[in-house]
Amino acid sequence: MSPALMRVLRVVVLLSAVRGAPLATVTLPPVILEPVPLEPVPVPSEPVRVDSGADQNISIPINTEQQQQQQQQVSLDVDVMLTGELNPNHYPARRAAQVVLHHLNTRYGSPYWWGALRQVHKATAEALGDSGRKYSLEVTLQDQISGTKETCTAEVVFPGGPAGGPPQVTTSYEGKSEINTQAQEEALYNQYNTSQNLLSGHNLPDSYGHVAPGMEPFWHLGGVASSFVMLKESSENTLYNMAQVVSVTQLATENNQLRFNYDVLLHEMVSQEIIHWKLLASWSPQEGVKASQMELLPKCHHCEPPQEH
Repeated sequence: MSPALMRVLRVVVLLSAVRGAPLATVTLPPVILEPVPLEPVPVPSEPVRVDSGADQNISIPINTEQQQQQQQQVSLDVDVMLTGELNPNHYPARRAAQVVLHHLNTRYGSPYWWGALRQVHKATAEALGDSGRKYSLEVTLQDQISGTKETCTAEVVFPGGPAGGPPQVTTSYEGKSEINTQAQEEALYNQYNTSQNLLSGHNLPDSYGHVAPGMEPFWHLGGVASSFVMLKESSENTLYNMAQVVSVTQLATENNQLRFNYDVLLHEMVSQEIIHWKLLASWSPQEGVKASQMELLPKCHHCEPPQEH
């Protein structure tokens, strides 16, 4: 009720009381409340720091874990229902395409060839009942070392049922047709096969995104070896990249294979987890890259991927 209307009502009451008349009945017009649109309040993903006026700030943790889980569940529900033609720029298509990349890295990767996904051109999904789901794709891959690009088609089947298992991949890719790295691979193999000093390195890349030139082949080799883990662990609801080689240590050569212990950090993009794995990788120009042992290490609470530059 407005202040002016309140004053009028008081005057009427006073006059009625003075004259001994009954109190007047005042009929007020109906009040219509208009809805006020509310602006969405952004939820911070990092702790809010409040200046306490003293020498230190007070950190208020924001618990977004439940919100993230709800968002992920909605995303998973939507993904499961998608069939037919997919948007090639959206997660369902790119997750399947990333599996194709890991598959090709395990088949063709070396210290001088390490593939990356550049573009998804077409993607469709088909439900296979209890057998799972099949994705049909056309993708462009790029060698991160030479920069050469190749386009291929692929099919990815994510097994269904409680048993599950790693995805099954078939592609039209026929290998590194435009580049020949044989001479470089032979030279690197001979150098470290005969060296009396076993190689070791840490933090590839470092916090500034830098990798020493002499360590680049072993960073590439760690990325290729990580694809064995990422292929095995991938599902429709994951998207893996290697974030960093924490350490690499050369072991004694066995059966003409250079062998290396790798500690690597993998970045799972959907959950935003940084996952720590230990790998025993072997390589020779004739046999390619193998990952004979893969061990998931305890969760690293302080690990962060290196910043992109």
